[in-house]
Amino acid sequence: MPSIEARLIRNIGAIATRNRMTQDSPMQTGNSVRILVRSGGAVTHEIEIEPLVESTSSAQVPSRSGARLAIVLDDLGADRAAADSIFALGFPLTISVLPNHEYSAEIAEEGHRRGFEVMLHLPMQAAAGRPEPEELHAGMNQTEVAAMLREFLDRVPDAVGVNNHQGSQATADSRLMGELMPILQERQLFFVDSRTTAATVAFVAAKQAGVPAAFRNVPFLDDAPQVAAVRKQLQGAFRGAQEKGEALAIGHPHPATIQALRELLPKAQPQGIQLVFASDLVH
Repeated sequence: MPSIEARLIRNIGAIATRNRMTQDSPMQTGNSVRILVRSGGAVTHEIEIEPLVESTSSAQVPSRSGARLAIVLDDLGADRAAADSIFALGFPLTISVLPNHEYSAEIAEEGHRRGFEVMLHLPMQAAAGRPEPEELHAGMNQTEVAAMLREFLDRVPDAVGVNNHQGSQATADSRLMGELMPILQERQLFFVDSRTTAATVAFVAAKQAGVPAAFRNVPFLDDAPQVAAVRKQLQGAFRGAQEKGEALAIGHPHPATIQALRELLPKAQPQGIQLVFASDLVH
């Protein structure tokens, strides 16, 4: 069933059309979706849609005791020893595996066997820098996107979801995201927007296509891959989970990241934080 947010976006577009106005592509801003409505090219309305929380007995006002934190570790596939170090941590973590490396399939299969959640780390076009040998890029049609996704999923067995690798250009391309999301919906895969650009429309496109989705809502854990820096970012993710009720953090298999996780993950539960998989936070 389409989400309430997606229905609202469609209804706003219909109202704008009836009144001879236009609606810009929705923009993700923090935890909310922002829509600009124009008349004659000039902005007349700014609409912000906050995330909705279902009214159930389990959905309460965020509290320390109800905090949930999902940690996604990207870029696995090239280093088997780094993957083994992650597996040895013994906590529920989500691994996101690149499809084009020597140990991609092996790590995905081993992670699944050990009870970790496995995602495809889908290469996407960046706004700058060297492109990946194979990546989702502007101008691809749905047939081409489906073929690439099928090939990548064959290389990352047991993947139950997808998040973007790089993708600052691709995730801001509403046409390309519109081609991708129905394929994920058909394959019953969830999507996590890594938010490598503030201009991303990927989360909104996923919701419009009925794809269960979430997005990174705390800073990356290891932009500075030193133990002290990662430790500080991870503590910030703990606070984010406590303040928001749930947080999704992303890191990478750097030695410093693994060391900081080894030190701090045992302290999550005593602080009232439940470690969960990324799939537990998609809506």
